[in-house]
Amino acid sequence: MWLQVSFLCLAFLTLLPHGRAQELASLDRSVDAAGRCLYTFTAAGPEQSGCSGPGGQPQTDGVLARLTLLEALLGPGGVSLPDAYSRAVRERDRLLGEKETLTRRLGELRDTVAELSREAEGLRRGGACRQNDTSGPTGQENTPAAGRHTPEQKLFNYVTKRAVPNTEKCFCLSFKMVKGNKCFDAFDNGTYQEMKAEVTEVAASHFIPEGNRSLSGCGELLAVGEPELHRTADGITGKYGVWLQDPEPPEAPDAPESPVPLYTNQTVWRIDAVGSDLRRLFAYEDLDQFSRGFPMKVLLLPEPLESTGAALYRGSLYYQRRRSRTLIRYRLAAESLAARRDLPGAGFHGQHPYSWGGYTDIDLAADERGLWAIYSTAEAKGAIVISRLDPESLEVRRSWETGVRKSAVANAFMLCGRLYTLASYTAPNTTLNYVFDTASGAGRTAAVPFANKYGYNSMVDYNHARRKLYAWDNFHMVTYDVTLSS
Repeated sequence: MWLQVSFLCLAFLTLLPHGRAQELASLDRSVDAAGRCLYTFTAAGPEQSGCSGPGGQPQTDGVLARLTLLEALLGPGGVSLPDAYSRAVRERDRLLGEKETLTRRLGELRDTVAELSREAEGLRRGGACRQNDTSGPTGQENTPAAGRHTPEQKLFNYVTKRAVPNTEKCFCLSFKMVKGNKCFDAFDNGTYQEMKAEVTEVAASHFIPEGNRSLSGCGELLAVGEPELHRTADGITGKYGVWLQDPEPPEAPDAPESPVPLYTNQTVWRIDAVGSDLRRLFAYEDLDQFSRGFPMKVLLLPEPLESTGAALYRGSLYYQRRRSRTLIRYRLAAESLAARRDLPGAGFHGQHPYSWGGYTDIDLAADERGLWAIYSTAEAKGAIVISRLDPESLEVRRSWETGVRKSAVANAFMLCGRLYTLASYTAPNTTLNYVFDTASGAGRTAAVPFANKYGYNSMVDYNHARRKLYAWDNFHMVTYDVTLSS
């Protein structure tokens, strides 16, 4: 009979809706005498369902919340609680160790900053050096103890002061010595004998701003930078032309009546090469005035110029006379013709131009090695010929015949005695595709990337003092930085 009643009760609970069943059932917990948790499930009868009281719903929700939190802690991989705890402890220990290291380094940096501040303050208060300084065998001052330096420094620093004779100025000589991983005092054990600092007078002309001084050393061209725009031509006559700066301006004026040189390595020169009578040479004080379009003077050349092959070198403009193979040297300061000479066998006025045309038969260039002519002859059958010229008389000193046709390349320039040719004058991303070394007399293919940003590059020249390429690209006057090998 009891089993039948129980069965009927369970069936009744099963048939109830879900929410109703939760109202009739409750989960209780208690602690027995042994300290163990006892969970009791109670199902209320129909007569108890309407009773008021807390019921079992809050306790059921609490158990479900704890189970959900436990599942989140364990994760889907089923990691045990001891493993998770051990991992958290290890992470905490690692973070504490990093904190201690950073704290120690911060303290060391603070000590270093404090020491440097003290030394700077001492130098500010010290004023002029004393001639009779006797602090130590060499006038040694403020020599720090080796223990005051951190192990990372591993250097012993000495600072000595010496007075400059007949002046109120002084200089500091700082030197560091290291022997293995241990600091070593050069004044100990009688090893120090004598130390001298010599000051050599240097001419003021050697102290030239970085952008103006000549960069020493030659090497092979490794890379060409992106073009930097300096000016855009105003009219149609500026579609192509030539613009330059003198890499080696003369120190003395060409004109005796001028007390100082009229032009310097800052002066910018420009010739528009579109027209039938190219004789106007514009002079600008510097790059800033050039970019603004404010010339300081306009010179009139004695003979008309042919195309964009002019060069500037040691105070003279070198160019090809129109419709001839005659080379002209024009002195800028004196504004006079200094020399003229025919280039033997050279083609002219469209016989052997670059691929873009423009009557570019004779291209003059200057680099670290001197003045050059890039051209071709009937004997060379269109191949590029390189001749080194005397910058005074324009005589040919020596010539080399290369293995590349002049009409097959867009342009060329000389750099450290090497000829470099440009593959295309219109392709946005082209290359310097050939190099010929006059020192070895051998040529080879190359692949140095070069950008024609504006789509019509009619002039490329190298300035060895600034280590830049100057180019005229479709009304735009630009420069390129270059990278050379050691």
